[in-house]
Amino acid sequence: MDPDSVVRLGVGKNMVSSIRYWLKCFNIINNRDEITEFGNKLLSDKGYDPYLENEGSLWLLHYQLIKTGHASIYSVLFNEFRKEKLFFNRNSFVNYLKRRKETEPEIPFNANTLSDDFQVFIKMYESRADSKDIEDSFSGLLSELDLVITNGSGRDEQLQIISSERDRLPMSIFLYSILNNPNYGQSIGLNILENERDSPGSIFCMNRNGLTQKIEEAVNAYSFISYTDHAGVKELQIRSNPHPFDILDEYYES
Repeated sequence: MDPDSVVRLGVGKNMVSSIRYWLKCFNIINNRDEITEFGNKLLSDKGYDPYLENEGSLWLLHYQLIKTGHASIYSVLFNEFRKEKLFFNRNSFVNYLKRRKETEPEIPFNANTLSDDFQVFIKMYESRADSKDIEDSFSGLLSELDLVITNGSGRDEQLQIISSERDRLPMSIFLYSILNNPNYGQSIGLNILENERDSPGSIFCMNRNGLTQKIEEAVNAYSFISYTDHAGVKELQIRSNPHPFDILDEYYES
């Protein structure tokens, strides 16, 4: 940590540590505190969106938060837990990880820390379906994405992360997440895109209809990809491999 950070940022040491932590979570800096290619592309003075005015940038930050796994509960919540629980709260999430700890001893577990982390998650994403106050409805950085819905309050508070079409997710961000995944080859099954860890279906909470709609948009926009459905085998075919940032360049230039 730069010893001058407290002076230059005008915040305390704990806040500097917190800023550093979240910059890593969003893949803005790496473990050596160097600005990543993504961080430079998005937030530099001549970057895509230094003031985060484009909703697509929020989808990108959400994607990076899950994909990096630096803040591990977000990957667990979107890749795993939400698929087991239609409604959940802090206690059910902590209990879920406690049960996993019993069979997977290597998993770090501290109930108090997890409880605090879960509250941060709520503030980051919550969009209250029953709120009449617009400031309460959208309070966190990623609340505009409407990925997490909060119903009720107090002990009756329940959260939902429902898979849907995600019409507001830009096709270019969707395609970037596929091209940026090193585990994908030239042929990618629809089931993989829908269900596997760090797939667009898992990270963006998309149902099959939403996936096929985005794939159709991508096929219409780019000649290097196609979508096949032979004998019930549905696959996305990638005939060449453009750099993932080429797709984002076009998106932000349009």
